[in-house]
Amino acid sequence: MGNTKSWSTFFPPTHDLFVAVHSGAGAMASLPPKLSPFSLVDGRKALIFSVSILLASLLFSEGLEVGSGEDGGDELFREILRDEAVSRINQLGKISDADGYLERTFLSPGSIRATDLIMSWMQDAGLKTWVDQMGNLHGRTNAINATAETLLIGSHLDTVVDAGKYDGSLGIVCAISALKVLKVKGKLEKLYRPVEVIAFSDEEGVRFQSTFLGSAAIAGILPPTTLQISDKSGITVQDVLRENSFDATDESLVWVKYEPRSVWGYVEVHIEQGPVLETLGYPLGVVKGIAGQTRLKVEVSGAQGHAGTVPMLMRQDPMAAAAELVVTVESLCKYPDKFLGYDEHCGFFGKESFAGLVCTVGEISCWPSASNVIPGQVNFTVDIRAIDDEARELVVSEFSNQVYRKCEERMVNCTIEHKHNAEAAHCDSGLSLQLKHATSSALGKMLGDIHSDVPILMSGAGHDAMAMSHLTKVGMLFVRCRGGISHSPEESVLDDDVWAAGLALLHFFDQHVNLLHF
Repeated sequence: MGNTKSWSTFFPPTHDLFVAVHSGAGAMASLPPKLSPFSLVDGRKALIFSVSILLASLLFSEGLEVGSGEDGGDELFREILRDEAVSRINQLGKISDADGYLERTFLSPGSIRATDLIMSWMQDAGLKTWVDQMGNLHGRTNAINATAETLLIGSHLDTVVDAGKYDGSLGIVCAISALKVLKVKGKLEKLYRPVEVIAFSDEEGVRFQSTFLGSAAIAGILPPTTLQISDKSGITVQDVLRENSFDATDESLVWVKYEPRSVWGYVEVHIEQGPVLETLGYPLGVVKGIAGQTRLKVEVSGAQGHAGTVPMLMRQDPMAAAAELVVTVESLCKYPDKFLGYDEHCGFFGKESFAGLVCTVGEISCWPSASNVIPGQVNFTVDIRAIDDEARELVVSEFSNQVYRKCEERMVNCTIEHKHNAEAAHCDSGLSLQLKHATSSALGKMLGDIHSDVPILMSGAGHDAMAMSHLTKVGMLFVRCRGGISHSPEESVLDDDVWAAGLALLHFFDQHVNLLHF
């Protein structure tokens, strides 16, 4: 694509930065009480916002001075962190490769358009921008100490099929918005260390069934053989990269990789994709860890035949076998104690090891797929996730044993291909504590005194932070979503929760990034 060549190593002029915005106590009045981010606070309390609070004066004279300036000192920055951020998320939600629903896959035309738009927002925030050899978009600040380790913040710009508009986009937009606040205030280049926002090109793995293409390349864990992975049409990752004017060689992957000594940490803001925060009535939560994942492709081959002439007892029906295997994996993950022994003294796993275990058959296909034909082959996928890696591996092993045993009983042939494997990622305790303090500070500014602690959550969904944990310490901030719904056009986040996330990032920058001892 012609656009791609114009991306490479483009560095706009630097700018001065930081922002102000206004908000009023009545701004939340129309929100449903059940979902309001103010549900922990008496709705009758007025939201009294301080004027000209010079937080940075407590740190050092060149600090961020949040709340100071000619604007009158409004610390909540609603116009940028809420109004503009929500508008940008809506804009990205309209960029799709499909008519009637949202879909953007690895370096698709829609992803290229989204990259161009996000790049313009990064430049508007005063960031230097470029696109690397894996299609990841970068936007970087200057800093007082240009050689200091860099703080990376990011999420993904690709989507699933028939996606919601917040998954991935929320984290990118909130990070850019928080940095734009610094730009408007003229404080962006006074950060002690560089901050770099990354919009990863592929996290979902929809097209090539291989997740984290973008972040894994940066973390240095993407094997060169990935370039030869093909989609359902036989087009490889290498083909797609070269179509978009990238080199797509083993050497180009080396150029994408970051050196661990150059990175201070990685932070990701993401919708929760679950119902916990909504249940607790809290807009934000800090993530403790991310479940490990295994993705399998199971192929069941039998004897194709006429639906009306082959007696039931003589059939080698792969569809019936596949159906039994699907029920087997469901039973295994619902009731692992019926399949696996629990005796910690003898070296087996305790029940707590399987806490949060989930298994999903998300895709199934058959050949020749005709109503009057016994199928000759059935393929289906299995997604297995757990916080405990050894427990997950045990479940994968037991499922494999069940597959081969049941296929032998039914006289069909079965093969299992491991498509993806990711170990559980544990967030850095120090970084998580910093995010927790920043969240408490931001919500305190929005809501007044809050007596409840910021929730600590585990993530069953995979995130780019999993890949980035191989490069550096990671921390994550979850944002409440309505009904816990995600990977669906029904995905929904309150505008004020977007605001809260952006303000939390701003407080994270203020309280931590600019401190000389970090």
